[in-house]
Amino acid sequence: MLAKRIIPCLDVKDGRVVKGVSFINLRDAGDPVENAIFYDEQGADELVFLDITASHEKRKIILDVVMKTAEDVFMPLTVGGGIKTLDDIRDLLNAGCDKVSINTTAVKDPYFISRAAEKFGSQCIVIAIDAKRVYDSLPAATGEEWFNAPSLKNVCLDFTGQIPPVPPFPKGGNIGGNHPSFLKDDEHVKIPPLFQREDEHNKKSPPFIKGGEGGLQWAISTHGGRKMKLIDAVQWAQKMEELGAGEIMLTSMDKDGTKDGYDIELTRAISEAVTIPVIASGGAGTLEHLYEALAQGKADAVLAASIFHYREYTIKEAKEYLRAKGVPVRL
Repeated sequence: MLAKRIIPCLDVKDGRVVKGVSFINLRDAGDPVENAIFYDEQGADELVFLDITASHEKRKIILDVVMKTAEDVFMPLTVGGGIKTLDDIRDLLNAGCDKVSINTTAVKDPYFISRAAEKFGSQCIVIAIDAKRVYDSLPAATGEEWFNAPSLKNVCLDFTGQIPPVPPFPKGGNIGGNHPSFLKDDEHVKIPPLFQREDEHNKKSPPFIKGGEGGLQWAISTHGGRKMKLIDAVQWAQKMEELGAGEIMLTSMDKDGTKDGYDIELTRAISEAVTIPVIASGGAGTLEHLYEALAQGKADAVLAASIFHYREYTIKEAKEYLRAKGVPVRL
């Protein structure tokens, strides 16, 4: 059995490490390079940098952080946040990172993953999935331009209600001045606006989601958790593997920063649905939580932030605990 991995995560905002709850209420957690060196010395298996407010204007900040980190740290480094083009991926790899994590751009154009994997290799491409549990409705959730593309529509959540009529989008036309790369030659697509239905009083209300197997279903979000999408997280994970992703970094928005434990049902559902490695993220508060994600959630690795940043536990303590519980780890 392959060794399970322990991965500290550094959320970077304007060149500083921050930590919050459910992606908000951020507080400073130190210098990213100093944190990286500390975790390397502690024996972490990998490290993740997430540039949570990445923008074109501030792109140089994270590139500088990556270059300085790569000079002193020798464990694998994954960087995500604000990756929009193949050039962005190339710049990060050239700066010293080993893998890139992609979320929002993949949702806008799923076939971007195919192009990235073809150019740089699947081993470099990590799909970040920020998932939230779906109950009866999903207010303010939106679709994407490709939602009616036959080769992709199976990833959409199953919901009731009517989609407002929109004009068909013909092959070879333009969306915002760009050719729709997600379309195949024989496909046409409609551009869905905000998905809403009309109730008996002819007032708009959120889409009503049909429950998944066992009544459980998860939708994904983009833009650092700020925008919900009517995309099924499990189906999306399978589609991303099909298109060439080499790994999945799975974060539960419901659990992120709470320290109440990982979403085991979500983690297990994704892990059982794909063959590529799954990194569980969101909710670690104790060493037992790490064990649960690996043993019950069937994850290949666990990612944590608060318990390591604030020195509640060390990487060595985590690995010794897991080994004592029968989990294979590198010591």
